[in-house]
Amino acid sequence: MREKGIFRNKVIQTILLSALFLQIGVWVRNFAILLFVMQQTNGDPLAVSMIYVAEYAPIFIFSFIGGTFADRWRPKRTMVWCDILSALSIFGVLLAFVFGTWKAVFFATLISAILSQFSQPSGMKLFKMHLPAEQMQAGMSIYQTLFAIFMILGPALGTFVFQTFGIGVAIAVTGVAFLLSGAVLVRLPADHVEENGQQPTTLWQEMVDGIRYVLKSNILTKLGLCFLAAGLSIGLIQPLSIFLVTERLGLPMESLKWLMTVNGIGMIVGGALTMTVAKKASPQKLLVIGMLVNAVAMSIAGLSTNLWLTLTAQLFNGLFMPCIQIGINTMILKHTEGAFVGRVMGILSPLFTGAMVLTMSIAGPLKKLLSLVSVFEMAALLFIVGLLFIVPLLRSQAGSEQEASG
Repeated sequence: MREKGIFRNKVIQTILLSALFLQIGVWVRNFAILLFVMQQTNGDPLAVSMIYVAEYAPIFIFSFIGGTFADRWRPKRTMVWCDILSALSIFGVLLAFVFGTWKAVFFATLISAILSQFSQPSGMKLFKMHLPAEQMQAGMSIYQTLFAIFMILGPALGTFVFQTFGIGVAIAVTGVAFLLSGAVLVRLPADHVEENGQQPTTLWQEMVDGIRYVLKSNILTKLGLCFLAAGLSIGLIQPLSIFLVTERLGLPMESLKWLMTVNGIGMIVGGALTMTVAKKASPQKLLVIGMLVNAVAMSIAGLSTNLWLTLTAQLFNGLFMPCIQIGINTMILKHTEGAFVGRVMGILSPLFTGAMVLTMSIAGPLKKLLSLVSVFEMAALLFIVGLLFIVPLLRSQAGSEQEASG
C-alpha cells in the first residue's frame, strides 16, 4: 500500500518522469560522443580520456558550490533552468559542430555536467520537502531502480541512435530530452519562500557553515568516511574489470559485456527488492548488509577462475549495490536539515568521486607491482574498512529502539 501511495504522489511522478528524460539524454549523449570521438581520432586514448575528464571534473570543482547555491535558490526553479540551459548549450554545440569543428562535442558533456551539480542537490531537497519520512527510503529505491535500468538500456540506446542517425541527430535528441525534462518539472508545486528573519549571509559563510554542519554531525561524518573508503575501493577495481575476463577467465575482452549485464540485472532486481523491504529495514541495516556482501563479492570475483562463479559474484554485487546507494541517500536526507541538504550532498559526493579517481589513477601500476588478485582483495578490504564506520551507527540505532520500547 505504501508503494502505491508513493506512486500517487505528484512530486514523485514528476521527478521520475523528469529523470527518465534526463537518463535518455545523458546516455545518448555519452555513448554517441564516445563513439564519435573514437571514430574521429582512430581511438586516441587522450581524446577518449578527455571525455571522462569533462564528465568528472565538474564534480570536484562545482559540487560544493552547486550544493551551496541549491540551498540558496528555490529547488524547482533551479532544476527547470538547469534543464533549459543544458538544452540550449547542447543546441549551441550542435550549431558549432555543423558550422565549425567537431571538437565542440566535448562541451556538450562539460556544460551539462556542470549544470547537473546545481540540479541534483535541488532534486534531493524536493525529496526532503515533499516526502514523509516513512516514505523516504521507498522513494529512493524507486529512484535508484530507474538509474539501474538505464545502466543496461543506456549503452544500447546511445549506440543505436549514433549508428543509425549519426552524431548530429544524437546531439539533437539529447537537447530535446533535456527540454522535455524541464517541461515536466513545471508540474511541481510552487517553491516555498522561507522567511527566517536572519541577516543575509555571503556564499563563503554558507560554505563554511556547511562544512561545520557535517563535522558536528556524528552520522554525517561517519557517512563521509564510508564514502571515502567506498570510493577508494571502487576506483581500484573499475579500470581492472576487463582483466578479470582476459586474465582470470581466459576469455576475449568482448565478454566483459556479460559481467556488466549480469551486474545491471542484479541492480534492477536489487532496487525492486529493497523497495519492498524499505518499511522493515532501517537505512543503517541496508548500508551494513550492502557493504558486507559487496566486500565478499569483490573478493570472490578477484579469486575466481570460473565463469559462473565470477558471474554469481557480479550478480550479488549488483543485487546489494542498491542497499548501499539507498541506505546512504536515505540517511543523508533523514539526518540533514532541509536548509543544508545541498551543501551536505556537495561535500560528500566529491569525497567519493575524488577517492575513486585517485585509486583509478594508480590501479594499473598497483596491478603490475602486486597482482590482479591482490588489488581486488585490497578493494574488498577497503569496503570492510568503510563498514566499520557504519557499525557503530547500527548499534546506536538499536540502543535508541530499546529505549523507545522501554
